[in-house]
Amino acid sequence: MPSASEHTHHIRVRNTQLEMDHDRPTSGGEDVDGRLRLAQTQLEELQAQREELERLKQETEMLNARRRDLIASQVEMTERLSSSATLIDRQIFEMRQEIDDLEQCRACFNGHLTKIEKLNPEGWSREQMETNLDRAQAIVEHAEDEYGQAADHFSRTRSASIFSGIRSARSHRGEFAQHFIRGLAFNLPILVLGGAAIAVYLLR
Repeated sequence: MPSASEHTHHIRVRNTQLEMDHDRPTSGGEDVDGRLRLAQTQLEELQAQREELERLKQETEMLNARRRDLIASQVEMTERLSSSATLIDRQIFEMRQEIDDLEQCRACFNGHLTKIEKLNPEGWSREQMETNLDRAQAIVEHAEDEYGQAADHFSRTRSASIFSGIRSARSHRGEFAQHFIRGLAFNLPILVLGGAAIAVYLLR
């Protein structure tokens, strides 16, 4: 059996070792903390990458939406401008044609105006009266005819207002004749019956 002094010495050695083992940090704990920090860092990097990808995705979607809007606007404006340009060309052609017709009409009217202004019925002698009246009447009637033709031609154009409210004397005479004929046709049976009644009364 060992002595008391030896036994006491052995217990002191183990206490010292336990104290030394307790104060020394374990390598396993350091590894866990390091791995946790590394994982946290990687997680933060992945989160930042995810947020960056999400931002790029939203930016790309917004750019694509703007591009689609631009293409739609481009197509719409191309159709509108092309259609309007075609209509403008047609309008310009019609306006130029109308201007040409107006210039010809003005030249024609000026010619008739010159002829009519030269007529001087008050200065005609008795011997020249009949001949000059026939010639003057033909001049005026020719002017009336061409004036009516011009009014009809321009009635479907922008220049219709030039002739609005201005009607030729021949037109008035024509309307009077039409009304007279219509009235005569309407009252003719009454006139016939009235005439027959008068004749019967007189013959009695």
